[in-house]
Amino acid sequence: MPNSQQCSTKGLTGKHVVVTAGGNREPIDPIRFIGNRSSGKMGFALADVAQDLGARVTLITTIEPPKPEKYDVVQYTETCAEMREAVLSACKSADVIIMAAAVSDFHVAKPAPQKIKKQGKKIILELIENEDFLLELPDTLVKVGFAAETQDLLENALKKLETKRLHFICANDVTAPDVGFGVNTNRITILHTSGEKEELPLMSKRAVAHEILKRILQVVSHGQ
Repeated sequence: MPNSQQCSTKGLTGKHVVVTAGGNREPIDPIRFIGNRSSGKMGFALADVAQDLGARVTLITTIEPPKPEKYDVVQYTETCAEMREAVLSACKSADVIIMAAAVSDFHVAKPAPQKIKKQGKKIILELIENEDFLLELPDTLVKVGFAAETQDLLENALKKLETKRLHFICANDVTAPDVGFGVNTNRITILHTSGEKEELPLMSKRAVAHEILKRILQVVSHGQ
């Protein structure tokens, strides 16, 4: 079983780590939105552990963390477009980006300027795919992503690992009651570009964060 206490040094001192957390909200009108069930807990745990390891942490989040004063910078965003702008700006000086946020895949083509009133008929929303802004980041960054899936977990995660040009990806099945959105535990499988696959047991999200940061430290120490 992985030892979640092994990340006890200040191995990220002098490094700038950007962490995203929460789920995007894409407006339908000024009141309603398309969103997801992400609680931000995994992202907050990662930001906490990175801070404990001596990193300068920028947290880009859609949800207020329990202790926002802990981090060097907290930036609040709502839509995918806003998160993209914040991430690209923060990563100009970053060494590591951990994309723990559940980034929206779609946005509404034409959000209504006023509240949509019931008119006794169907309303059809046209959705447009959001661009993957991770591909805009330089490969000199250590890039870690998540794949929250409901089916074909490893196949979908492997595809994301390759297309997003990540150093490794953390895959989890969000249909499981003890690892889905909003709970305090997680069970992940880490897929590496080398082809290595690590299946971690059920742990607290903070323990999972230690395991992820331990592997990031290995990448940083080996010069990526």
